[in-house]
Amino acid sequence: MTALLETKGIWQRFGGLVANSDVSISVGRGEIVGLIGPNGAGKSTLFNLIAGVYTPTQGSIIFDGEDVTGLSAAERCERGVGRTFQVVKSFETMTVIDNVIVGALIRTTVMREARRKAHEVLEFCGLAGRANTLASQLIPSEKRRLEVARALATEPKLLLLDEVLTGLTPIEAQTGVELVRKVRATGVTVLMVEHVMEIVMPLVDRAIVLDLGKVLVEGKPSEVVRDPKVITAYLGDRHAVGA
Repeated sequence: MTALLETKGIWQRFGGLVANSDVSISVGRGEIVGLIGPNGAGKSTLFNLIAGVYTPTQGSIIFDGEDVTGLSAAERCERGVGRTFQVVKSFETMTVIDNVIVGALIRTTVMREARRKAHEVLEFCGLAGRANTLASQLIPSEKRRLEVARALATEPKLLLLDEVLTGLTPIEAQTGVELVRKVRATGVTVLMVEHVMEIVMPLVDRAIVLDLGKVLVEGKPSEVVRDPKVITAYLGDRHAVGA
């Protein structure tokens, strides 16, 4: 499987704090990959490096065969990196459809075309009935889906989902899981940050576990959840196998 995304020897320092330490990962075309780990593991920092919010202190990021390390978030979006945010960033005073049109305008300057694309994406995300509602009036699970819709309207090759299933009821989370599967079925590659392992493990093809800024382990979900290093990282030494 050819890699759509690769990070090579990524270090990120904020003053004396090392948030990412020599992180090298790859995401193949068409995969759903979970980036998991306890709070403070460096997941969000790595995500922001891939999206172009930060430039790494050291190392490089290759996307679709191009070194994008020095490119801005907007330039990466144009190349096909779409993302959602952990803290929902909808334009509250705008309607749902207008929020999604903002995303669609990355690909076209024709308003009619952007609106058509936005309607199509809202239908796909199950929000068509809320198109003319103000974003501020959506319930939390709908706001999460609006984030996904706006990112999809940019026509990404890679969709970065930042804790898009966190804080949802079991039924809402299941709806979210089905949406992620539908996204992949359209040919979009998905990299998702989650710390709720029960939700993400049945969904992903591969899991990459970060701990203290480093890659702790990666592999098939069934292998990763049984790895003693992962159990220790999440639950502490007293839960370690054989303890």
